[in-house]
Amino acid sequence: MSYRAVRPAAFLLVIAAMLAGCTGDDNGDIELGTVSQGTVVEVVEAPATVVARAATTVTAPAVGSVEDLRVRNGQRVRRGQVLLFVNAPEARRQLAAARSAYQQALASGSGGIPPADFAATQAATDQAAHDAFDQATVAAEQIADPQLRNAFLAQIAQSEQTYAAVTTDARQAVDQFNAGLGSLSRALGSLTAAQRIQARAALDLARRQVAALTVRAPIAGTVSLAPAGAQPNGDLSGLLSQLPAEAAGVVGSGSADSGGSAAGTSEAASGAVDATTYEGMPVSTGSALVSIIDVSELSLAAEVDETDVLLVKPGVEANVELDAVPGGQYPAVVDSVSLAPTTSTRGGVSYVVRLGLGTGTLPDGGTAPKPRPGMSAVADLRVKTAVDAMSVPAAAIVRDGVQDTVWFVQDGRARRRTVTLGAQGEDAVQVLSGLQLGDEIVVSGADQVSEGKKVT
Repeated sequence: MSYRAVRPAAFLLVIAAMLAGCTGDDNGDIELGTVSQGTVVEVVEAPATVVARAATTVTAPAVGSVEDLRVRNGQRVRRGQVLLFVNAPEARRQLAAARSAYQQALASGSGGIPPADFAATQAATDQAAHDAFDQATVAAEQIADPQLRNAFLAQIAQSEQTYAAVTTDARQAVDQFNAGLGSLSRALGSLTAAQRIQARAALDLARRQVAALTVRAPIAGTVSLAPAGAQPNGDLSGLLSQLPAEAAGVVGSGSADSGGSAAGTSEAASGAVDATTYEGMPVSTGSALVSIIDVSELSLAAEVDETDVLLVKPGVEANVELDAVPGGQYPAVVDSVSLAPTTSTRGGVSYVVRLGLGTGTLPDGGTAPKPRPGMSAVADLRVKTAVDAMSVPAAAIVRDGVQDTVWFVQDGRARRRTVTLGAQGEDAVQVLSGLQLGDEIVVSGADQVSEGKKVT
């Protein structure tokens, strides 16, 4: 859960200069000071996670086994590059059957009048077409590549619409025949056309499914292979831990170069899977094969509490600290604020804020290591900055119901004064109205002051 705090930029010196301590027998620990000018920065602090530019898991298009692995763990691949092949005898058998059915459909329909009830024939054809389209849709939805899957589904939908139109013509032709008004040849032609459309759709789908057995990279990125036989379920969290050092930089001593490579090795990750152990692994439709992670551009996903999210807008700057890089500071800028609420681990409502992450610096001034996806961080979002603001220490503010007040010292006695606040924070707050520069106020021990009490 995020919370608000202040990191005063130049205000500590102002606080030290404006405090004029005074104690006495009547005043106890009461301290007085004067209203002065300073810079106040209001900060919303939020837990965050480093995320990659893109990540995807490539899944098996059919039941079979892995053969001819073309990539290695940690290898950079381009979009469309061949990753591996899936040996799926059943998919190829279905292609052969679909091709034979289509050839039969093309050759049918030129004979005489079949001795059959047209209504029963139409019903059987409709049921067969319905089953075929359902099977084609289920198979298409198993394809991992979104573009390929959408293309299949669109083609199936178009074939279904065409079949519906042809079927309508067929029913009208049959009705005309039964009424003595139609042409029997037209009815037969419509039924034959419907069968051909159905057979062609099944053939196209079978061809695409076999083509999908050549598994290609849907995005550019770094390959992460699952352990052979593990049958991963598509969750990237386990696979991220296997990402080799060259994919995202090493957090530790030294610094990563611009391409994300760094000194060090990751023998456990890079040696976990090779072609010998991977090839021959049995797979089912939809099971994970390869994960690809694009770490060319890292960003940050911060969870901001609902009480603070209205203060956060695109362009707000932030300072980020990673748990893995003690003392390191990473600049960031808010790119977007999600409109969809999420439930935090504490049960409250929060919103995801995306930030672009810059190159960090170490305490000694050196370049900080490039983070890895999934690393934990804390983002300090500077939501308000008041420069040369009339300001007072935060301890001077007394909450009175719905009003903010201070104890104003006039002629040596305390008087309650209502104030309007601007940027607020941990050590200092901005006062927009109710006080003037140089006014004397109680800055410590406000709980010991009452209206008209003498203070010195």
